[in-house]
Amino acid sequence: MTRAVATPEAIFKRIGYRFRDQDLLTEALTHGSSDAGERDYQRLEFLGDRVLGLVIAEYLFRAFPDRGEGELTALHSSLVRRESCAAAGDTIGLAELVIVGAGERAKGMNLNRGVLGDVMEALVAAVYLDGGFEEARSLILRSWEEQLSMPRPAVKDSKTFLQEWALGRSLPIPLYSVISREGPEHEPVFVGQVDVKDRAPAQGTAKSKRAAEMDAAEAFLKREELRS
Repeated sequence: MTRAVATPEAIFKRIGYRFRDQDLLTEALTHGSSDAGERDYQRLEFLGDRVLGLVIAEYLFRAFPDRGEGELTALHSSLVRRESCAAAGDTIGLAELVIVGAGERAKGMNLNRGVLGDVMEALVAAVYLDGGFEEARSLILRSWEEQLSMPRPAVKDSKTFLQEWALGRSLPIPLYSVISREGPEHEPVFVGQVDVKDRAPAQGTAKSKRAAEMDAAEAFLKREELRS
């Protein structure tokens, strides 16, 4: 196994937090390719995702009092996605700290953006468990500072945006159906419908089933004013 070359003191200087439990730090930085028998970061990633989500949601809620739910949801989704987590990891040189197998390091596994995003979330969880919520919050606000200064919503297709919105409210996944198909075989016209629990359905029209579903999702988002 190739371990990170940084010492605990060097890591402290990078992230602004000194771990009491060094095993937690090692777990947060360890990729599954490691052959030293250490636990990898996956369980911590699960927890870190939730801590990160709460901190970012609170920040946006306080920073943008005039923004509606739809805009806040879009900004939140943009800031907690893997790409944003990886960018936050770049601010502390996280790629140099990830513990991977020698072969994987030679292939650049420690530079993989998905891996870096996951490890950053795991690091958030490790700080949370070791030092509490305020320490984790401080790490997040420092590491995401540049992104938080000019937050921009990620450009997502209407179906993806609507699904994330529904899941974020513990609603079932939106249900799509084709209401009708008209026109000649070479130029059909589909009418799609999306049903969301406790909301009126919305419909869309297009020349393919997928496009009709997308149009229905867009119609729903516009009617409910969930995305500007």
